[in-house]
Amino acid sequence: MKIKIAVQKSGRLNQDSLKLLKDIGISIDNGKDQLKAAARNFPLEVFYLRNGDIPQYLKDGVVDIAIIGENVLVEKGAGIPIAEKLGFSKCRVSLAVPKDSSLTTAKELDGKKVATSYPNTVNAFLEKQGITADLHIINGSVEIAPNIGLADAICDIVSSGSTLFKNNLKETVKILDSEAVLAVSPRISTDKKAILKTLQFRMQAVLKGRANKYILLNAPNDKLDEIITILPGMKSPTVLPLAKAGWSSVHSVISKDAFWEVIDQLKTAGAEGILVNPIEKMVL
Repeated sequence: MKIKIAVQKSGRLNQDSLKLLKDIGISIDNGKDQLKAAARNFPLEVFYLRNGDIPQYLKDGVVDIAIIGENVLVEKGAGIPIAEKLGFSKCRVSLAVPKDSSLTTAKELDGKKVATSYPNTVNAFLEKQGITADLHIINGSVEIAPNIGLADAICDIVSSGSTLFKNNLKETVKILDSEAVLAVSPRISTDKKAILKTLQFRMQAVLKGRANKYILLNAPNDKLDEIITILPGMKSPTVLPLAKAGWSSVHSVISKDAFWEVIDQLKTAGAEGILVNPIEKMVL
């Protein structure tokens, strides 16, 4: 018995998804232009599908799980549970208008034309805000719509914002944040849930490793208490005596998000010889 996972057929999400599977120790026999591939060392089959088709495959039980953008799941996958947020392919779904437009708030879109590839997401947002707008559904590049007079605003995914800039648009209102997620079919069998549990355990170990850094430093013993207070660690830092009297080596783990703030505090507290290493996996 194998669990069936869907990933994006091509694009950045495809690459990041396959890297995650590789990092959790799964080897895939993947030939060029294959739509399906089997893992050599794990009971798993990979299906390469169009991103927009994946929610329906999950609903129908054709695949058991999928790595998919949360924005696509919000748009087309109502009722499909998320097992894990994966921390990559981050973006947001936002409203944007021409740079010279006076529109700055969602309320000002009342009675206006909005072009989008995400009609369900936009409609839900507008209804919540009590706004009535004329939606133009476009499959493809919606950024051109205001420039040809088709719409007053657009709603699309935004990552760096460079595409909006190139099309003389500016982001005004963020509707939702999105990242890659591990989604689960409502029809997954009990036996396959056991395989999913193993997959999640491995993924969590890799994701925790990516989110943290391993830090080693030298500390004068009279500053140890202050330095240990700065370092959160998993439970508490490891402290080992150095050959040099009055000094200790301190080992710990710090979050990537708080990295520079913690480093500055450590230096101020008297830490020296600070070394930082990536963590491949963290099993708690």
